[in-house]
Amino acid sequence: MGERIMYQRVSTRNQNLARQEAMAAELNIDKTFVDVMSGKNAKRQQLEEMLSYVRSGDTLIVESFSRLGRSLRDLLEIIEKLEKKNVILHSQKEGICTDSASGRLQIALFAALSQFEREIMLERQAEGVAAAKAAGKYTGGVQKPTDWDRFKSVYGQWRTNKITAVAAQKLMDMTPATWYRRVKEWEANGNNKPNPNTK
Repeated sequence: MGERIMYQRVSTRNQNLARQEAMAAELNIDKTFVDVMSGKNAKRQQLEEMLSYVRSGDTLIVESFSRLGRSLRDLLEIIEKLEKKNVILHSQKEGICTDSASGRLQIALFAALSQFEREIMLERQAEGVAAAKAAGKYTGGVQKPTDWDRFKSVYGQWRTNKITAVAAQKLMDMTPATWYRRVKEWEANGNNKPNPNTK
């Protein structure tokens, strides 16, 4: 038998982990990983440590899927990582467990909905581009260059929880998608300015 592991998360230190801790005690959890940060944060240290720690035969328990994934797409990516390691996922609130046929069916439905959502989004983007072209307003999606020196400062404030991701995006005048794309580029380059050709 593998270990019973629990991943817990609250958005801020002002929020109470008591309910999740009580659940861990009731379920005889062997090991717990806890993140205190917004689910919007792409880099959650304890989540990454948990994904590295779990082994085949383990069961990962979460209070709800919202504690685990930042979005449906993110949740499905985490579930895929767990499946590759032969780790069972059990969400208490949703009552879904991936070791049952019904649980696997529900996850498959989530995946189908995520794909549907993505296709609808791409279709709307295409329609928007077509409409902009027809009106002579399409710019080709050209983005202004990133001020990486300013980004370094804003990124540092965000990572140390001095400002929220929303505030960081406003300071950089970026959309959420652009902000997290720049964060990924910055971190992939060892917290340094990426290739100068990057916009």
